[in-house]
Amino acid sequence: MKPADKIQDLQYFGEFGGVNPSISDSSTYTFLSAKTMFDTFEGNADGCYLYSRHSSPSNLYLDKALAAMEGTEAACVAASGMGAITSTLLQLCKSGDHIVTSRTIYGGTYAFLKNFAPKFGIKTTFVDITNLEAVSEAITNETKVLYCETVSNPLLEIADLPNLKKISKAKSLLLVVDNTFSPLSISAAELGADIVIHSITKYINGSSDTVAGVSCGSREFVNAMKDVNSGAAMLLGPTMDSLRSASVMKNLRTLHIRMKQHSANAMYLAQQFEAEGIRTVYPGLKSHKGHELFKSMMNPEYGFGGMMTIDVESPEKANELMELMQQKNLGYLAVSLGFYKTLFSAPGSSTSSEIPEEERVEMGLSDGLIRFSVGLDNDIERTFQNMKECLQELQICEAATS
Repeated sequence: MKPADKIQDLQYFGEFGGVNPSISDSSTYTFLSAKTMFDTFEGNADGCYLYSRHSSPSNLYLDKALAAMEGTEAACVAASGMGAITSTLLQLCKSGDHIVTSRTIYGGTYAFLKNFAPKFGIKTTFVDITNLEAVSEAITNETKVLYCETVSNPLLEIADLPNLKKISKAKSLLLVVDNTFSPLSISAAELGADIVIHSITKYINGSSDTVAGVSCGSREFVNAMKDVNSGAAMLLGPTMDSLRSASVMKNLRTLHIRMKQHSANAMYLAQQFEAEGIRTVYPGLKSHKGHELFKSMMNPEYGFGGMMTIDVESPEKANELMELMQQKNLGYLAVSLGFYKTLFSAPGSSTSSEIPEEERVEMGLSDGLIRFSVGLDNDIERTFQNMKECLQELQICEAATS
């Protein structure tokens, strides 16, 4: 069954028969007996609600829908993507444990693993995730987790999930995959991920009005996350608000339509930028090193996603171009992604600025790199023509082709 169909097949009636589930606008819940409260604290009362930091009906509706989308047994929503990432990794790892991850992951995840996790005695090795030999060599007897992004942020490198699963299985590791850039396009759990993470803030919600995250995995894992005595989701408190859960639930129903349009628009822009001689990275281009790999893993109808980059070689040109495109209403100079309008930013000075400059240089993250989250423009050809005018005004096209 297709991922979008799994979402569509879920039907929840509201408390009074509404076509949308009723919103549980309550922080705490009553019990008909003291014993039931005791049992709930012990984790034995299925279907009873204790306190919204533990769970709420609204959050559980969204949990079930996202688990269905990813093809996992269960899910646990959080108040942010970082809330999902950090609680997941702290649930899985203890002092003395080791994580192997990509050198090009999102800057916030990098900063957590490089600067914060060591406070708990958790060490991390950063490798080129596309080099399977390097991944294997980085694994030690203390390694517990292999962590990657399906499509890395911001360099758009593609993780070979089936082979990473073989490595993790052979070494008895858990493969944790951040699938934020490729919802529906890639079914990470079907390709071997033990746990799939999303920043719901991005494509899944799609309207840039909510910060949220989710961890999708086995029922055993999610129950452990919510355990009142030892669960990271319970004890660290990354609780998602019920009103926001209900809002995301409504937007989730159009995700399949939006992803098709994001992907189609991004493919068109990437082809046009590349034709102009500008260094362009997009998984849908045959020039992308991971094109065939992505193609072998993808659900074709949803495309190659809405993320692309161009490199205009200098931070000055990058800033000028982004400012000019914003002035001409072609999008917003803003971080994040998945919005209906195109968003563009220079990762070297924004979302990846936590990574030291020498490491950015080593991984190939140029200061002239612009990351695009391509929007839902109705006439993408018109959009490109206007962008091309911006390129010509700044003499970027001429520099690229000369």
